[in-house]
Amino acid sequence: MNSRLPTFLLALGCAAGLLEPQPSRAQAADPASAQSPAAAPVYESHDKAGPVFSDRPAPGATRIELTAPNVIDTPQPAALPSTPAAAPPPYRSLAIASPAGGATIHSNTGSFQVVARAVPSLRAGAGDRFQLKLDGHVLARDYGASTIQLSASDWDGAAAESTAHTLQLAVIDAQGSVLIESAPVTFYVHRAAVGHHR
Repeated sequence: MNSRLPTFLLALGCAAGLLEPQPSRAQAADPASAQSPAAAPVYESHDKAGPVFSDRPAPGATRIELTAPNVIDTPQPAALPSTPAAAPPPYRSLAIASPAGGATIHSNTGSFQVVARAVPSLRAGAGDRFQLKLDGHVLARDYGASTIQLSASDWDGAAAESTAHTLQLAVIDAQGSVLIESAPVTFYVHRAAVGHHR
C-alpha cells in the first residue's frame, strides 16, 4: 500500500493514539495476528514529491518508531454511603383510656383490662412495648398491644393495701429506654364480700 496523504494521516493518527488502522484481510481472518496500533510498523521513504509513508518497507525506507498511545485508567467511582433510615417520629401523647380516672373496677381477683392510647400507635414491629406501673411498681412483663390484661398474680405482686390505686403507662424501646410516659390514673377496686351463714 503506497499512498501519500491517507497513509500520512494514518501514521500521525496512530502516533497520537487517536486512530486505529483497519485490520487487513489476513488479520481479520486471524485475530491473533492483529497488532496493536503501537506495534504496527510505519516506514518513511522519499521521492520527488516528498515523503511517502507505508506499512510495508521499500528500498531506502526508514522505519518510524511509534510510541504507544496514552491510556488513562478511569478509576471506579467510590460507592456512595448508604443513606441511614429516617428516624421514626416521636410519640406525641400517651394516656390510659381505661380505667378512667376515679373509676371503680369490680374484680374479686384483681384481674382487669387496661386500655392504652398512644399517638402515633405503638411501633411494636420496631421493638417498642408498653410498660405498666401499678401503685408505683413496674410489672414484670411488657406488652405489645394497646389492650393489656392484668392477671391476679400481677395484682398480688404489686397492688398496695389501700382502697385507691394508681396506674401509669410508659412506652419503652427495644433497649428498655423510656420514650414517653403517661400521667398517672387513680382508680378504685371493689371486691364482693362473701357472707357466711350458719
